[in-house]
Amino acid sequence: MTQVARRVVILGQGYVGLPVSMRAVQAGFDVVGFDVAKDRVDRLRSGKTFIDDITDAEIAAALATGRFTPSYDPADLTDFDVAVISVPTPLRDGAPDLSYIEKATDSIGPYVRPGCCVILESTTYPGTTEEVVVPRLEAISGLRAGADFHVGFSPERINPGDPVYGLKNTPKIVSGIDEASLNAVTEFFAALVDKVVPVCGTREAELAKLLENTFRHVNIALVNELAMYCHDLDIDVWSVIDAAASKPFGFMKFTPGPGVGGHCLPIDPSYLSWQVRRTLGRNFRFVEIANDVNEHMPDYVVTRATAHLNGNRKAVNGSTILLIGLAYKPNSGDARESPAIAVANRLAELGASLRAVDPLIPADHVPASIEIVDCSEAEVTGADLVIVLTDHDVVDWALLEKHAEKILDTRNRLRHAPGVDTL
Repeated sequence: MTQVARRVVILGQGYVGLPVSMRAVQAGFDVVGFDVAKDRVDRLRSGKTFIDDITDAEIAAALATGRFTPSYDPADLTDFDVAVISVPTPLRDGAPDLSYIEKATDSIGPYVRPGCCVILESTTYPGTTEEVVVPRLEAISGLRAGADFHVGFSPERINPGDPVYGLKNTPKIVSGIDEASLNAVTEFFAALVDKVVPVCGTREAELAKLLENTFRHVNIALVNELAMYCHDLDIDVWSVIDAAASKPFGFMKFTPGPGVGGHCLPIDPSYLSWQVRRTLGRNFRFVEIANDVNEHMPDYVVTRATAHLNGNRKAVNGSTILLIGLAYKPNSGDARESPAIAVANRLAELGASLRAVDPLIPADHVPASIEIVDCSEAEVTGADLVIVLTDHDVVDWALLEKHAEKILDTRNRLRHAPGVDTL
């Protein structure tokens, strides 16, 4: 059913905010897509995308409705019924940086009015909504949260490049500072997604998001460390994992790789660890062990690459190394916190000449030490070593398999090709 148009402001037009904006327009809302980056807003105004999950056609269609207004002008934030804060929350020196949330909150504070709803969607530590967002909104607006306007938290679950689960068909956790706020948040997101999951409070919703990513982070660290030990024990870790995954209950398959990347796994679990240490004075040992293992996987890949070259009487210094994939995950151009970039930087520091195949990554995200090339026979045969770091489907895997004797495959894409050295 088409939602009666209301005015919605989405602060932040990145990997999270832009999909929410597009879906809100489709659901019938009048949407202001606000971002402080003028170049990003200008691209949206011209109908151009900059993320994998949204196409130019979708942006053009949203603009054509007359209900999508990309803007960097705070004056366009007036008279909103719903405001969704979807801005970055990076780590700075091991501590959460809430400056983007604070600035977004301050931007909409003057326009808070009775009956409106403000929803925080940015991943953060438990307590942020009630301890940071609510006091700032009340101080600026002169109104009381709960009594005069609604506030809630609904964590993003965007998985860039996922062909199966998008915003609409992924269950959406919703919460509020009181029952009326929960109802307001639920009403809004119920118009956008197939299923909402109400949670008893904002702290629980904030922690649920951190639990999701900490679960993945810890289990990836487990198989990464297992892979290192299996190599030293001359055991095929991939066969071990496949065998364990045959069990239809009590086991969930995770696979090793060159590290973790993106906007979640390298960052979100550390929010939880920081909060536990700050408030309870204890260490969240599982998170800290997982951080240690996953952060050092690029070093391990470089060690394996060095050993591979040494076996051919070559040093890293002066060798030509062809990297397959630079994004943090397959079939995506997202290079945020990519372990492939970390591997490349370490190899460059050792004096390697780096070339890379990645047709999906934007040119401005490629380090100056790397030359982007096509996946050709000349590039493969001309390299002293080929390292598979991201297994995009668009790569010519048959060509690589043909020259497998000098390939280090960290993703198990060429596992059955003779001569391939797997992680």
